[in-house]
Amino acid sequence: MKIIGFIYRDGSPEMVLKGDSCLLNGRKPMFIPDWTNELGVTDCMILRVSRLGKEIAPKFASRYYDAVAPGADFIALDIAREAQANGRPWTKAIDFDYSLAVGEWMEIGDWKLEIGDWKLEIGDWKLEIGDWLMTPDEAVAEASKVMTIRQGDLIYIQAKQAPKVVHKEEVICKQIGGEEKLYCKIK
Repeated sequence: MKIIGFIYRDGSPEMVLKGDSCLLNGRKPMFIPDWTNELGVTDCMILRVSRLGKEIAPKFASRYYDAVAPGADFIALDIAREAQANGRPWTKAIDFDYSLAVGEWMEIGDWKLEIGDWKLEIGDWKLEIGDWLMTPDEAVAEASKVMTIRQGDLIYIQAKQAPKVVHKEEVICKQIGGEEKLYCKIK
């Protein structure tokens, strides 16, 4: 299984890969790694790939994913700044254990994407999500230009927003259509 992400970096989308150990499922807490002093989180939408494809045209891309889940993408901001300043890769800052919280999967056939219905809450901070880096179809098409996508792969798309710094005991909660679909406590 591959986890392909489109993150917001320097004002435009950048494709990244994460290992499967980055997945944080089932309302489990996120433990801040002891090697970072500044953990940030960005809202994301996660697509589940349902079939094999390569170089998919955007108009056919919706045939290649069958479910969507809300997500929270964690980044070690201090490590990212240091890597960027020294011209090194961001790998340690973005691809670490449990760095992608995955909410409840929603089958595409039973659900219509209403961006205005996505709400992210972190403590007292609330944000209505509505500005993604790209559409799901564009993300599938872009990922499939670079590599073959397979059933079970995940593709995630960040919202166009700066990461919010999180602290111990804060709770990340995402609601879609008024229902809680993601819950993650920071420890």
